[in-house]
Amino acid sequence: MRQGTICIEGGYTPKNGESRMIPIIQSTTFKYDTSEDMGKLFDLEASGYFYSRLQNPTTDLVAAKICALEGGSAAMLTSSGQAANFFAAFNICSCGDHIIASTAIYGGTFNLYNVTLRKMGIEVTFIDPDCTDEELEAAFRPNTKMVFGETIANPSLVIFDIERFAKAAHAHGVPLVIDNTFATPINCRPIEWGCDIVTHSTTKYMDGHDATVGGAIIDAGRFDWMAHKEKFPGLCEPDESYHGLVYAEKFGKEGAFITKATVQLMRDLGCTPAPMNAYLLNLGLESLAVRMERHCSNAQKVAEYLQSDENVAWVQYPGLPGDKYYDRAQKYMPKGTCGVISFGVKGGRAAAEKFMMNLKLGIIATHVADAHTVVLHPASSTHRQLSDEELIACGVKPDMIRLSVGIEDVQDIIDDLKQALKA
Repeated sequence: MRQGTICIEGGYTPKNGESRMIPIIQSTTFKYDTSEDMGKLFDLEASGYFYSRLQNPTTDLVAAKICALEGGSAAMLTSSGQAANFFAAFNICSCGDHIIASTAIYGGTFNLYNVTLRKMGIEVTFIDPDCTDEELEAAFRPNTKMVFGETIANPSLVIFDIERFAKAAHAHGVPLVIDNTFATPINCRPIEWGCDIVTHSTTKYMDGHDATVGGAIIDAGRFDWMAHKEKFPGLCEPDESYHGLVYAEKFGKEGAFITKATVQLMRDLGCTPAPMNAYLLNLGLESLAVRMERHCSNAQKVAEYLQSDENVAWVQYPGLPGDKYYDRAQKYMPKGTCGVISFGVKGGRAAAEKFMMNLKLGIIATHVADAHTVVLHPASSTHRQLSDEELIACGVKPDMIRLSVGIEDVQDIIDDLKQALKA
């Protein structure tokens, strides 16, 4: 099935007389006839459900749809995108390990890797996504366990060179992890370009309606953990909490990563999505392909307008010919990138704040990538925990406005921007 059809039909096929919509299994526990039946679940000798902190039928069906959209082998939902990015790293890394991460990533993820993971003894080297091959090679260490980047960086809109970083990661026997939130699998499928693990904040375009916070992790099922077993003891050595089970042997390349993240990390950390939230996410997924087409169409027209307005200092949008990342966007996302534009208002930070105050349709909100047009000044909000040096390293200028173009009538969006800029 093609992407637009998977959005509607993927993950769930009702049988005769069953619910047409994914059912909401709003239950913490599941009944079994014998202790032996339940024991097989605890020993991972049988598939099924016993406690919704680990797995739930509703969330698994939605995860299966996202897995199909990304072209992966297995997937899981988490309670947020931050939880997904944490799980993706902590499922591979432990105290004493090392990660290479792009500098051009969401401020919250930068903080997660730069502060929280360091407290756990996991070192992170941040590297410019446009670094030279020599600089990239020099960043690897014997204890490097993964490479991380964002398909389209939030909010700098840097397009990550997936193929290049995948080649470098694999040459060192480690997986490439990509956050694909902004592009969504409608516009880019990182697995097709060599990515091993894909993450999402499903709170954004996938939900698309400000309704639910959530995250997802998708495994490509291609990385051979056992071929590099000395690097990944968590996956390739016995887990004594499951009677010495070895995930990579028991579940193979296709299932080891997600199984471990589910039965070990979700078991112990409990970043569990609610079944009702998964149900609402599925409603958003059904229109994802249609909405992304409209988001990209609207954003293209808005970006072209902003380029022509005398009150705008600069515009960054990968869909604009002449943009630094235009050619790379054409390679990885020929159907479009996303609905997010970065630009600056002449007059700097003060002018930017005044512009935002005069908007009538566009709203000032922390959120991004949903049906409504939303604006944000990252330096004073999402990225305010970063120093000026860190802001610049992340590609966030002090005067930057992040404009998330919604799916309203594009002329109304342009008219609103025009009057606010004039004011």
